[in-house]
Amino acid sequence: MKTLRVSLCLLFISILTTGVLPQAMGAPGAPTGKGTVVIKAARLIDGTGKAPLRNAAVIVKDDRILAVGSALDIAIPEGATVVDLGDSTLLPGFLDAHTHIVGRVLGDPEGTTAYFRDPNGFSEILSVRNAELTLMAGFTTIRNVGARGFGDMALRKAINEGWVTGPRIQAAGHSLGITGGHCDTNGYREGIIDGDYRTGIADGPDAVRAAVRYQIKYGAEVIKTCATGGVLSEGDAVGVPQYSYEELRVMVEEAEKAERKVAAHAHGAEGIKIATRAGVASIEHGSFLDVEGAKLMAEKGTFLVPTLMAGETVEALTKSGVIKGFRGEKALAAATAMRKAIKIAVANKVRIALGTDAGVIPHGTNAHEFTLLVNWGGIDEIDAIKIGTMNTAELLGVADELGSIEVGKLADLVAVTGDPSINIEQLERTAFVMKNGYIYKNTNTKTP
Repeated sequence: MKTLRVSLCLLFISILTTGVLPQAMGAPGAPTGKGTVVIKAARLIDGTGKAPLRNAAVIVKDDRILAVGSALDIAIPEGATVVDLGDSTLLPGFLDAHTHIVGRVLGDPEGTTAYFRDPNGFSEILSVRNAELTLMAGFTTIRNVGARGFGDMALRKAINEGWVTGPRIQAAGHSLGITGGHCDTNGYREGIIDGDYRTGIADGPDAVRAAVRYQIKYGAEVIKTCATGGVLSEGDAVGVPQYSYEELRVMVEEAEKAERKVAAHAHGAEGIKIATRAGVASIEHGSFLDVEGAKLMAEKGTFLVPTLMAGETVEALTKSGVIKGFRGEKALAAATAMRKAIKIAVANKVRIALGTDAGVIPHGTNAHEFTLLVNWGGIDEIDAIKIGTMNTAELLGVADELGSIEVGKLADLVAVTGDPSINIEQLERTAFVMKNGYIYKNTNTKTP
């Protein structure tokens, strides 16, 4: 008992004199690699669009890639740890530009009343599991495009400080939308849920400007907006424009002042064109994209984040009776249109980034988006891999550090059994995951 009193006394003195807790009681710190690791694999796809490199090796020192090449040519540094993944393919860590990682997943039977019944903080607790599932699926970086109460900021901080396991997160805070639009929570009695610029509900240029500033004040690294109606919201047609050009242009200008980009949810052809002309960085979903809109996007350099998994999922949930009524009609229409839109985008050389709408789809299944890019879009496997690595890193503004296996970049690496350049579905079964040089998953090491 005396020892405990002395320890508490010393702790109290430490806090008084330094203003902080001793290191042992602080944040553990996000794991990073230590020392030199040599990773060998039968193949390497570097994310730049190049053909696979056979019999490959990557040298990682701490959290950085030190060397990349043939295992026959690379000298193993003295004292290095060797990880031989055998008949595997090594790839860059995947990136997902469209997630909703906080809260319940679509189809959860409790989801319809969660807003009213779940205790405060419950969504953030669920997000801890969602984040780990995402990382173990090979997605080392995500962009989260909307979360109530800045829950994505809380999760980002917990991951960055090492309290929980997950991908690095580029967070948006609240999505911005018009009163009664897709980014508003609608369909309830008056007075139940009324938002304002602080929760992302903003009408007119001045309110939009205030909303952007408010999200940035609390940590938004990207601004997400709803330029058109949506599938899962009540009372609005899926493709109708909601924000005007003037409102979207103010949003983009205000975001750019703070060196942020705007991601615009847009299903309808006219809304896609309005948002593209306003200067948004990406069109999310783009379900009813037409040739005119695709050519405009290609001209402006606007990315399409097609979220094909979301279309596949809402279509299946409608056919199974989970999604009903007008929402079901919208789901079937959007899913059908998406299959055409991705082909129109490819044919007109629109830049494409990978996004899944995780939260609509189950977390940890994100890599199925690669499969749909190939099967629905007719995209070559190597090009599909580039979409989910280098292309998405460019959209997120992190291509100098992530998105490809190149010397000097952060050591975010994924491995899958077999050859995804022949069978893209192999990406849905990760065997090895490294983030910042730290190995989180390894089920495929070859026994010497």
